[in-house]
Amino acid sequence: MDKLERLKTLFLEAKIGRREFIARVSALGAVAMIPSILTTRQANAAPKRGGRLRIGIGGASTADTLDIALLYDCMAPVLSIGQLRNCLVEINPDGQAIPELAESWESTPDAAVWTFKLRQGVEFHNSKTLDAEDVIYTINHHRKPETKSVLSGLVKQIKDVKADGKYVVVITLESGNADFPYVMCDHHIQIVPNGTTDFEKGIGTGGYILKEWEPGVRAFTVRNPNYWKAGHANFDEVETLAINDVNARTSALRTEKIDVMNRCERKTHEKLGKMPGIQNVNIKGYKHVTIPMRTDTAPFDNNNIRMAIKHAIDREVMLKQIFRGYGELGNDNPISKLNRYHAGELPQREYDPDKSRFYLKKAGLDKLSVKLHAADVAFEGGVDLAILYQLQAAKAGINIEVVRQPNDGYWSSIWKKEAWVLASWSGRITEDWMFSVAYSEGATWNETFWSHDRFNILLKEARAELDEAKRREMYVEMQQLLRDEGGAVIPAFLSHLHAASTKLQTPPKVAADRELDGYRLPERWWFKS
Repeated sequence: MDKLERLKTLFLEAKIGRREFIARVSALGAVAMIPSILTTRQANAAPKRGGRLRIGIGGASTADTLDIALLYDCMAPVLSIGQLRNCLVEINPDGQAIPELAESWESTPDAAVWTFKLRQGVEFHNSKTLDAEDVIYTINHHRKPETKSVLSGLVKQIKDVKADGKYVVVITLESGNADFPYVMCDHHIQIVPNGTTDFEKGIGTGGYILKEWEPGVRAFTVRNPNYWKAGHANFDEVETLAINDVNARTSALRTEKIDVMNRCERKTHEKLGKMPGIQNVNIKGYKHVTIPMRTDTAPFDNNNIRMAIKHAIDREVMLKQIFRGYGELGNDNPISKLNRYHAGELPQREYDPDKSRFYLKKAGLDKLSVKLHAADVAFEGGVDLAILYQLQAAKAGINIEVVRQPNDGYWSSIWKKEAWVLASWSGRITEDWMFSVAYSEGATWNETFWSHDRFNILLKEARAELDEAKRREMYVEMQQLLRDEGGAVIPAFLSHLHAASTKLQTPPKVAADRELDGYRLPERWWFKS
């Protein structure tokens, strides 16, 4: 009975899944107990209201802003989309596009014109009622000629956006896009009131209302009593604390100063989840680390140099030693195995110093000296990876000078400014989305400053192609172009590693598209009692 009680506790605290629980209880010969325990967990899983949620966030900066066009890293998105605002469309934990502020949508047969019908009676925090003009203003905030929006590449496909009555929005694209509802899931396209200029007030339609906001330090919100989404936003209050140091976050969780943390330290993560009162929530998803080279800057404007650098890294060693096996090998391609058109047929690139030297010689060099700017805010273990990369590349005649940078201000002062840096991506659920925001010509987040004529042509053609087989061929070719001519070294796809108090109840399934349950943990989780 002791074993059965331990299994029961693990199952009720969501530390083991339904299938594993049934198998282990059956092995103990206690099959008759299963139905009642399953019923108990189902009852316990019903959302309950109350309490103050305290989130310890890694991925915060004093440069953070709530301007929807300029949301970076983790703290601002978790505050903004997880608490203050909503999109037209939401990605659910199964990776599907489902209605949020849009009640429904439909398109013309060529997928070039999309009509979104809005929910009626939804109020902003300032009591304004949501209507089509709010949606139009929000979308156009990213389309202004002077925009600095990170979505500039993604919204280029929008030709026109207009109202058809008070609660209908019609969006006309330059060409068809079968995945366009997913564009409306992007957390930067959170709907704000028409005419918004002071984004730091955090006015939205979300489940919580902003009371305090100190970028890179702390945010405090309270539940919106008029929230339109039933069964969501169950906490009375949410305190979001910037704790960039992983040891400090871990200590805060262990001493019950916070209830949940992201970006756990890999070397201690397994032990952390075995401590009393703590549960681990690990999700494999689209997240990947990149080591982007500016292809508009020497020496990285030479593809032979880029190929030499790509063959000078041992991905298997990086995955094992730096990432502790929490993930999968990367292949200099940003499309994960979870994506619909992942090019699994492309050969896995391996560590090959001889081939690296071959490409150096093609570039007219025997040796190469380059600077790699590194900070752990890019991803946990970033500096260690850079140092290990330095050792591996030396065998190929590449001298990497690791330049350590401060965490604070890294994204605004180093990333995209220096020629070679570290970065990380949550990834995107569709190929078009990932390519448009990170690799299309002119995109604000094109960290490699890569421009490739064939790639850009395929991006538009694949977006409008409704034949699945032809579409896959295009996306596979694009992945190969990035792998062999792009400016990003992509060594690994990583699991999202979280730890939380066992007092917190997770929903039946946690989203994989971004950390902290798709950034929406504050609206999807609750305290058990």
